[in-house]
Amino acid sequence: MAPPPIQSEVEASPQPSEPLTAAIAPPDPTTEALLEAYLNQLQSQGWAANHQGTWIQSSQTLLGEHQGTLPLPAASLTKVATSLAALATYEPQHRFTTQVNTTGPIEHGILQGDLVIEGGEDPFFVWESAMTLGQSLQEKGIRTVAGNLVIVGPFYMNYESDPQIAGDLLAQGLNHQTWSAAAEAQYQTLPPGSLRPQIQIEGAIFTSETLPTQAQPLARYDSLPLVELLKRMNRYSNNWMADSLAETVGGARAVAQIAAARAGVPAAEIQLVNGSGLSEQNRMSPRAACALMLALSQMLQQHDLSLADVLAVVGEDQGILSDRPLPRYAALKSGTLSTVSALAGVLPTQTHGLVWMAILNDQGDVDVYRARQEQLLQIFLGRWGALSELPSPLRPRLPAPDIQPRISLQ
Repeated sequence: MAPPPIQSEVEASPQPSEPLTAAIAPPDPTTEALLEAYLNQLQSQGWAANHQGTWIQSSQTLLGEHQGTLPLPAASLTKVATSLAALATYEPQHRFTTQVNTTGPIEHGILQGDLVIEGGEDPFFVWESAMTLGQSLQEKGIRTVAGNLVIVGPFYMNYESDPQIAGDLLAQGLNHQTWSAAAEAQYQTLPPGSLRPQIQIEGAIFTSETLPTQAQPLARYDSLPLVELLKRMNRYSNNWMADSLAETVGGARAVAQIAAARAGVPAAEIQLVNGSGLSEQNRMSPRAACALMLALSQMLQQHDLSLADVLAVVGEDQGILSDRPLPRYAALKSGTLSTVSALAGVLPTQTHGLVWMAILNDQGDVDVYRARQEQLLQIFLGRWGALSELPSPLRPRLPAPDIQPRISLQ
């Protein structure tokens, strides 16, 4: 499949039995000196220290911090909170189901009725999904739908949530004679020789709030597992997927409540208005960002998974971090707004093992902020020692055969 483009009250989950963040205690003098030099360099370039926040810890030992408990604009670090909330709500292998129904028999290649698509909030139903579905329906014997294409419920396609638009896109995807250049390009990513579906919709495309009473199940399309959806969302920082997944757990407020409880930080340190980070009102403290990473790692470990199954690992994964000179084998998430740059994750080292870090920069030049983040992490790695291979805690665990959508005829 092609990668995603770059771009209500709930009861809070129980607090962890042990705090995930390091206690505020006298930090490591050497690390503090490096952070002071980092801040002085930014100030010399005109960017005030009171707009910056950092938190560096090893296990539960604080190494250094600056304004570590002050909420600052988090940008796409928000997606870490969304990931944690999603995994607290669903199992890692959860799949979102799109149900396909018919309202008539299939006779001589013609569906004598409507093709009814019952959406299930799949945030990554894209051109290739429609093509795969079309192939299966064609194998079932359908060449023409004499009736209408009816969209019921939350069906999304190509990051479009409007059911009418999503339905139009699906109709295109089911018939290669109507493919756009973008659809044709995505077909080229499928295995060589893949069937080009050609299912003609004779009727119109309608939306409905309820399933027709005469509808009978024909097929179901199960999305990629949640853990793989999160990986793609985070690697490419897909805002649409993040906002969609946040809505499935109750919205931004629910995400913030669940995330703060799971991470064991005060609710005031995670303030969200959406699930993606596309607002400067989304704020979190550097300490909270580290705690989210730790909580996410612990939750994944309970399912024999690792952070590498949901975050980009530098040097191992393609994505928005690919072109940045960041330390190899670090599992990271970045965030960017017009004057905001944020970076958080885990840095594997020889001296301290896994070092958890968060850097949040506000009201400045994003290019300068990124360069200084990269420089600081390389300095840390020079002090603490780089690893020659990806450490076991950061190796992906999800078996390759499980990283596929599933379709079954009924």
